[in-house]
Amino acid sequence: MDCIEKLGHSLIQHGQFNNRIYLMKYDKRDKSDILSRLNDLAIENNYSKIIAKVPATAQPLFLMDGYTIEAYIPEFYNGIEGAFFLAKYFDSKRSVIPNESVKTLLKLLSSAQTSDGEALPEQFTMEITRPEHAESMANLYGQVFKTYPFPILDASYLKETMIDGSVIYFGIWDNGKLAGLSSAEMDTSNGNAEMTDFAVLPKYRGQKLASFLLKKMEEEMRSSNFKTLYTISRLDSPGINKTFINGGYHFSGILKNNTNISGQIESMNVYYKSI
Repeated sequence: MDCIEKLGHSLIQHGQFNNRIYLMKYDKRDKSDILSRLNDLAIENNYSKIIAKVPATAQPLFLMDGYTIEAYIPEFYNGIEGAFFLAKYFDSKRSVIPNESVKTLLKLLSSAQTSDGEALPEQFTMEITRPEHAESMANLYGQVFKTYPFPILDASYLKETMIDGSVIYFGIWDNGKLAGLSSAEMDTSNGNAEMTDFAVLPKYRGQKLASFLLKKMEEEMRSSNFKTLYTISRLDSPGINKTFINGGYHFSGILKNNTNISGQIESMNVYYKSI
């Protein structure tokens, strides 16, 4: 699994699992040397991509170093400043995605939004999970994902993030058996949250459980005064893309060949919603 650590004052994730560096939180105190340090780390480890999530005011700095824009979320920081996802490739092959995948996305984006129902089917219950659910949560994630970019297959990680309050997990149960999960990763200092880690067991798919999870998550984030919600969804997973499109989220770009999920590097779509 890739490690998460500080580079100067900024927060990064990097490693061979995703074969990239992800600048997760840029700190302006690193302005003078962040680019050289990222480049050195990429070259030293032979990474083929750097993906950087940065405030709009930092965008020119990265563009001058050869980064290109892959996605943009307005009002990302406390409902005021936007965020750019910027990419730099050290292997040109990694920047190429199949036309067929893009054509499928175009069809989804041009299709009409549909209602995803008003109530959870009667057999199910939905609630925020607790640390004692961690083992069953990790088991469910392990059944849905062969690999994942963050350690949600590890019960201790799930328990830790629940206890420290950085992530809220939402679960749907069928008569006491966990059927689906999702999470909101909260950046409280910047007023945004990532709606992520959606997983529904195969036998329960087609019942719009992901849509019900998303609605519950939005209610919780709105009550906590978050300003912007976003997600990074698999390009080649039409179902979850449609869930966010139907939920009124705006498409903002494709992160090319970005994330190791379910056993391979996949491209990811970025969606956002202001609340």
